[in-house]
Amino acid sequence: MEQSIYSLLPPLLAILMVILTRRVLLSLGTGIIVSALLLGKGNVGQSLSYLWDAVKGIFVEDGGLNSWNICILAFLFLLGAITALINIAGGSRAFGEWAMTKVKSRTGAQILTAIFGIIIFIDDYFNALAVGQVARPITDRHRVSRAKLAYLIDSTSAPICVISPISSWGAFIIGIIGTVLATHNITEISAFTAFLQIIPMNLYVWATLGLVFIIAIRNADFGAMRTHEKRTLETGIPYDPNKAIPGEIKEDLPSSENGTVGDLVWPIVALFAGTIAAIIWSGLKESKSGATIMDIFGNADVALALIFGGLFGLIVAAILFLRQKAINDSMDAKLLFKGIRVGMKSMLPAVMILVFAWAIITLIEELGTGVFLGDVVKNSQLNISFLPVIMFAVAGLMAFATGTSWGSFGILLPIAGQVVAATDMSMMLPALAAVLAGSVFGDHCSPISDTTILSSTGAGCNHMDHVITQLPYALTSALIAGIGFVVMGLTDNGLLGLATVAILLGIFALTTRKNKVSQKQTVMEENPGR
Repeated sequence: MEQSIYSLLPPLLAILMVILTRRVLLSLGTGIIVSALLLGKGNVGQSLSYLWDAVKGIFVEDGGLNSWNICILAFLFLLGAITALINIAGGSRAFGEWAMTKVKSRTGAQILTAIFGIIIFIDDYFNALAVGQVARPITDRHRVSRAKLAYLIDSTSAPICVISPISSWGAFIIGIIGTVLATHNITEISAFTAFLQIIPMNLYVWATLGLVFIIAIRNADFGAMRTHEKRTLETGIPYDPNKAIPGEIKEDLPSSENGTVGDLVWPIVALFAGTIAAIIWSGLKESKSGATIMDIFGNADVALALIFGGLFGLIVAAILFLRQKAINDSMDAKLLFKGIRVGMKSMLPAVMILVFAWAIITLIEELGTGVFLGDVVKNSQLNISFLPVIMFAVAGLMAFATGTSWGSFGILLPIAGQVVAATDMSMMLPALAAVLAGSVFGDHCSPISDTTILSSTGAGCNHMDHVITQLPYALTSALIAGIGFVVMGLTDNGLLGLATVAILLGIFALTTRKNKVSQKQTVMEENPGR
């Protein structure tokens, strides 16, 4: 069953079920069980063994704790606690009121969210969760749906990280590129220089970012997103109240009337500053003297840094809560601990979805799904001119089926290098760029992707609502990028591929129908968000 067409069955079954049933845990659980049965060849005992190893591997690795996964889960709980304390202190309410005086329109709220996403480029997990905390009060007040917020977050997290050399993604990708270049004795260009030259060739990134701003400026929503936006404009509620929302605080918590903008801003600033400082500190600790900034980021323990940043943000949020307690005697000091408990509890749905996603990704890796897809490319007779668009499509399918862009990077970048080395070395950088672009595209579409899950969590959006509403936008960006990769391959010119993307985005902007929004619908009297 391993490394065969049967290895596609579990991820495709899970994805099909999650689309049909909208029940994420049930669908992921089904995919997990089918994966284990395939690995165990139908033997229940062996299948349970594979299942146990997959679950255990989430928390224990190589005889010790799996610090990355544990830190990510702990960070989610910390973020839930911070959010609850910010709400109790009145920070969300005050920030929303302040934002209404500065951000005058739905377009402005969406553009500001996109800019936040571009600025916070250090790590996609941190980006998704931090941007959601800052942008949610603004988008809620301007009646922008949570599904749209999740789309804006998801489309400016991984796409920015994949072209940023100073990020956890950049360090990982540059390391793989260095191995590919060394394997094929390419010495005239360094891995870092190759990464920089690949940036303008990553056409899906530019198509996605361009589409984000076109959608925001022209209010040109389509597909399921239009339904969510229309409901939010008409009712003022930015989410479907009948659906589960990860990070939703269900218990009623009081909110101080004396809250200030600083009650929201300072915990987020502390979270950001603490995380960056911890990244630099951990990177310096593992680097030799004279290390470059790239070395520092490459050696940093990003997951542990998130914990330090989360703890710092929680401490600042607690201090601001106590300040509100001193101002308002009616606030009970016990609310501090209740807020932390309720906030952490609100993150349980997101944590469960993430744990299930990690389990199925582990089992899919054991089945060799990615290796099978890679071998299909490697063994096929490709027209070298179409190599970029084919690598883009295969990387998209692999990331969609496996739920991991990083896993697709690790498998397909070396394969792309091998295919190019056997045919035309001039296509090396375009082929590598196509793998990076396709991996992000597939990750955007996959309901089992951890970055997609965290984008839903950061936005406070039902996970499947995010997947269904984002899919048409991701497919549109992919179509535009795909045409660009065809032009790039036929002309052997990356700039012509990028120009093609720009032209197609311009045509899209001019031909899409702008949705009408009445002035009365654009402002909310009260913030419905939690």
